[in-house]
Amino acid sequence: MLKTSRTPRLTGASQPSARPSSAAAASVALPSALLCLATLLTGCMVGPKYHPPTPLPATAPTTPAAYKEAPAAPAPADQRTADAGEWKVAQPQDAMLRGKWWEIFQDPELNALEDKLNIDNQTLKQYFENFMAARAIVQEARAALYPTLGTNSTYTRSKSSGNLGNAITGSAAGQQASLGALPLTASWAPDLWGKIRNTIRSDQYSSQVSAADLEAERLTEQASLAEFFFEIRAQDSLIRVLTDTVAADQKALDLTRTLYETGVDDQISVVQAETTLQSAQAALTSTGVARAQYEHAIATLIGTDASTFSMPVRPSTPGAPPIPIGVPSQLLERRPDVAAAERTMAAANAQIGIAYAAYYPSLTLSATGGFEASTFSNLFNWPSRFWSIGPSVSETFYDGGLRRATIHQYIATYNADLASYRQTVLTAFQQVEDYLAGVRILTREIEQEKQAVASAQQYVTLATSRYETGVDPYLNVITAQSTLLVDQQTLVSAQMQQMVQAVELVQALGGGWDRTDLPTPKQVSQKPTAAETTIQK
Repeated sequence: MLKTSRTPRLTGASQPSARPSSAAAASVALPSALLCLATLLTGCMVGPKYHPPTPLPATAPTTPAAYKEAPAAPAPADQRTADAGEWKVAQPQDAMLRGKWWEIFQDPELNALEDKLNIDNQTLKQYFENFMAARAIVQEARAALYPTLGTNSTYTRSKSSGNLGNAITGSAAGQQASLGALPLTASWAPDLWGKIRNTIRSDQYSSQVSAADLEAERLTEQASLAEFFFEIRAQDSLIRVLTDTVAADQKALDLTRTLYETGVDDQISVVQAETTLQSAQAALTSTGVARAQYEHAIATLIGTDASTFSMPVRPSTPGAPPIPIGVPSQLLERRPDVAAAERTMAAANAQIGIAYAAYYPSLTLSATGGFEASTFSNLFNWPSRFWSIGPSVSETFYDGGLRRATIHQYIATYNADLASYRQTVLTAFQQVEDYLAGVRILTREIEQEKQAVASAQQYVTLATSRYETGVDPYLNVITAQSTLLVDQQTLVSAQMQQMVQAVELVQALGGGWDRTDLPTPKQVSQKPTAAETTIQK
């Protein structure tokens, strides 16, 4: 790289005259004029101005008016048909979840766990500290707007060699000398082309990205807790089903043994009844594995040692509550990941401005002044003063295409971030449609499974009655019992999936978050409090 530096520097030494010379006056006037010029030029900004892009690609320039998989609006009272398996969304359509979204499920135990998660979850604390680090980077960038002041005070005492006397210079061999200096330096590089301001903006936007990432992770942790909670309750319901099944199978085995002992039935029926009972007992034992793992996962989410945490068995099969979904255009304001993707683009756009600023010259204003003397007693005397002041301008004439390539790099980065943003938006719409369909279809499946369980229960009753009267073999009872157990397990599984899909729908909608919750550039630029900068133990 060829780099030239034009450095008009004015230096001067103190004079005993009471009136300053014309050269001294000029040495003060020129830097003052340059300072005024620099102040005027700091309003210049180079690089592209940021405009939020359209959220969807050209093939889909506008957001849809309604979600395709949302349940149809209720029909008038006189036209409605009974459909107990139809899930409804909350009314009115523009209702929004805010704050503690999990309270929509109306479970006090879940509410208490979520509140503890928000306080003690270690992953959230990690993301929060990442956000605080991003805010500190903004403060670092802002510091470049201001001049730097410093000093490099020195005092040296030296003695020359006894064999180095010089008759020409008059220095004596073995001469001792002292030199003390107390300078004060000042330097300021005015932001002529907006490089520093673009850096600040980029860091502010990146800090907003960190804040949005924190909220996205918070929503993920909250949703995971709710899902594990409903999965545990489903396991409890399955335990109740299998416990009832084991009790029924035990009664069937007792009956079969009685009939065998009285000569009414044969031994094979007893063996079949024992096999059925043992299979149900094994299935009941197996449920403990999944339940224990969900319980341990919840303990980790709420920041508690898994060895000391437990949840009581409480069978529960609630249905998905009505969830306010709003309209698709509101989705972009409700998801923190969409906000993070958009702020990432804004930061990339500011980086382009930083790259453009490299084409322009840079100005540095510097000044040095203080006292210097050969003896400490004279260090602060008026004749011991010295000073220098002046600007320096540097400009790169040729860099082998480095600056142009850097701009191309940042433009490509911005375009990639734009594609990532639009992909995030498309994924958001997909997830909402997926979970809307899931909750709606599973609701209907649950109603059908309830009917299947009722029919299977009747099947067991009839098969048992026919076996007791000697009409049918015990194999028919086993078939009926197996059908009932499968239907009951399927029903519990569908109820669990419905609740998980409802939680994931809330998560896809952004939970209780809104774009207005994102801190502004001014807010992320504020100095942290003492509590936020304390080293934790």
